[in-house]
Amino acid sequence: MTRHAPSPLGIAATGIVLSLALVSAMRPHGREIPSDLFDALCGTGRHGFEPLRSEGESLKTHQTVARPKSQVRVLSCVPLPNIVGKSVTTAIVEYPPHAFTAAHRHPGSVTAFVLEGTVRSQMEGEPPINYTLGSTWFEPPRALHVFIENPDMTRNAKLLAFFVTDEHCGPLVIPEPS
Repeated sequence: MTRHAPSPLGIAATGIVLSLALVSAMRPHGREIPSDLFDALCGTGRHGFEPLRSEGESLKTHQTVARPKSQVRVLSCVPLPNIVGKSVTTAIVEYPPHAFTAAHRHPGSVTAFVLEGTVRSQMEGEPPINYTLGSTWFEPPRALHVFIENPDMTRNAKLLAFFVTDEHCGPLVIPEPS
């Protein structure tokens, strides 16, 4: 997947979605998604067992070790008044030390912002990237998110994620067959 410079329209749309999400986050609902449910939605199929790997290393080069699971807490879901049938869901995703989420996709656009720590993420066709405090990235609808992990063995990592979803907080994740 070749990355292109974002268009002015795309930047504006992302800004609008982020603004709406931030306003709606001021009214937190505090709904938490149990980690087992999130893992099932993410399609890990391995119940939190994945290899820890360095940049550029293949999944096949390591023995499988137990990995902690991420925790997702939905803060809000608000209908987008100018886009019929769509909502923006705002969530906090927490990665304990060494946590891993396997390959998955999202049905809508996602923008993530690192609130704490470091996360390593890889999109299909791209090298893994380390994102640190204040970093942000965008995922187009249905793009393959190969993995995301907290590579730190002692410190937590935390994201603020904005998902464009179907109305009524449609699914956030499309499981990727293993």
